[in-house]
Amino acid sequence: MRYRLIYFLISAVVIGAGIFGLAKWGLAFGVDFKGGSIAEYKFENAVSEEGVLPEIEKLGVQITSVQKTSEKSYLFRLPPIDPKQKEDIGKTLEDFSGGKVEELRFENVGPSIGPELIKKTLYAIAIAASGILLWVSLQFKSFKFGTSAVLAMLHDSLVLIGSWALLGHFAGAEIDFLFVTAMLTILSFSVHDTIVVYDRVRETRRRVGGSTRDTANMAISQTMVRSLNNSFTIIFMLIALILLGGSTIKWFAVALFIGTVSGTYSSPFVAVPILVTWDEIEKKVKEKRLLKK
Repeated sequence: MRYRLIYFLISAVVIGAGIFGLAKWGLAFGVDFKGGSIAEYKFENAVSEEGVLPEIEKLGVQITSVQKTSEKSYLFRLPPIDPKQKEDIGKTLEDFSGGKVEELRFENVGPSIGPELIKKTLYAIAIAASGILLWVSLQFKSFKFGTSAVLAMLHDSLVLIGSWALLGHFAGAEIDFLFVTAMLTILSFSVHDTIVVYDRVRETRRRVGGSTRDTANMAISQTMVRSLNNSFTIIFMLIALILLGGSTIKWFAVALFIGTVSGTYSSPFVAVPILVTWDEIEKKVKEKRLLKK
């Protein structure tokens, strides 16, 4: 805990960069939020997903996602396109594949996630955070534990959303259903890891005694290897998905990767330092009150 100010500074820099990106460029929303077009084509000759994407993007149409529906069929999610662009895409695909291309489906769709559903999602997150706060506080018999866990969870949310603002501007990452799924998954992972460390803090305090700072140092030392081993197994899998998984799940894997790294970091280096700092400030305030009396 000697270096906790450095840990707070690292978090502040990362979150600050994300807030700057949000303020300057905002978030890039995908078809799920702003609507678009869905087109499904069946190719006479087999083609690869990696080969089709650049051909369509040459027309100035940015593909949101591609899904292989059968051996020779692909479903494309696109921004809203007009009949001329649709015709150009069909011709381009035929020229690229060297065979006939059959249009199986084409439709313009509205946003899947409306403002009302976004509100409900935010309400759900708030309710979940309140539930976590109360449950952790009850289990550890201290409001400080619950609040520190929720603050660490908020830390991971800000890191992921801020990172997405930067990636949206520089790499074209968009907010869609998969991003929302990844964020909720990461929040649960972050809280789970934090509770493991807190439980060890409580056990160490019962068994050895001492200040919160000393027990926190021992608890982090005892759980660090376990946390790293657990996280690295997830990180290696996500790296494989990012490199080999294709464009359809690439950004989903990137979101999980960022969240996993942030969650692994926040449990020992954000949640526990907040708890220790809060405890020390509380003790100093009590000592000052006693001296005044």
